[in-house]
Amino acid sequence: MQLLNRAVLYNLMIHILQNNYSIFLIEIGILGLLVGSFLNVVIYRLPIMLQREWEQDCSEYLKQTAPIKYKAFNLIIPRSHCPKCSIQISWWQNIPVISYILLQGKCSHCQTIIHWRYPVVELLSCLATLLVALYFGISIQTLSLLILTWALITAVFIDLDHLLLPDNITLPLIWLGLLLNINHTFATPENAIIGAASAYLCLWSIAYIFKLIRKIEGMGYGDFKLLAVFGAWLGWQTLPLILFVAALIGAIVGLILILGKKNQLTKPIPFGPYLAIAGWLAFFWGQNVLDWYLHMFYL
Repeated sequence: MQLLNRAVLYNLMIHILQNNYSIFLIEIGILGLLVGSFLNVVIYRLPIMLQREWEQDCSEYLKQTAPIKYKAFNLIIPRSHCPKCSIQISWWQNIPVISYILLQGKCSHCQTIIHWRYPVVELLSCLATLLVALYFGISIQTLSLLILTWALITAVFIDLDHLLLPDNITLPLIWLGLLLNINHTFATPENAIIGAASAYLCLWSIAYIFKLIRKIEGMGYGDFKLLAVFGAWLGWQTLPLILFVAALIGAIVGLILILGKKNQLTKPIPFGPYLAIAGWLAFFWGQNVLDWYLHMFYL
């Protein structure tokens, strides 16, 4: 009886949202802005948390006489504050996008410039959230893909800053994709398992051969795991397309940076953002591109 009541309540909520789709989109857009504000916190703090954790682990492993200790620092503590004057940010100064405009991009106390990336992440989160909701509607695909979208935004900006794709983000996404596809949410369970394994092994093999030839690391293990995320979510069939689009975007961006003298051939370029963009787009147009390709060659 309790399960029946829950099912009735769930169907009622879906019915209400479907009959008020414009309200649903407004609410989902606001949710995207709010989540984007939180993603800014994760992008800044997670690398610091990981670095401190690694330093403490090394200290314990090396059995130092004075173990490293830090004050409480996580995604909640301490409260948001200006990095220069340390004044706490009030609630009205933390409204996504609006506060940045009202403050004219400066700290209200010391007038330090607030990085433009904060409103960009919030707007990006909002727009991506709306696109997912518009394309997939009110469904389990929307809910699951929103989680992936927000995680990818976080991973992309961390990779841009630190050349790092944290296992805290990539590994849970692989397992989530495999679990979702038990019910064929985006792919069959068989294709998802093969996709995750083949994606990791594909990039690992390329990186291994590159290292044998050049004697240097050409790609990070985080990239292997990120491609495995898309293999677990979409199956193995879309992996060639994702790799092609990611390589194409990376080549174009790299060429622009080199021509603009903002990069050197010896300077590493993160591949994670291009993989993330290509993989995310594959959820919307990947199958259409594959169908067009197969039709073109009568396969």
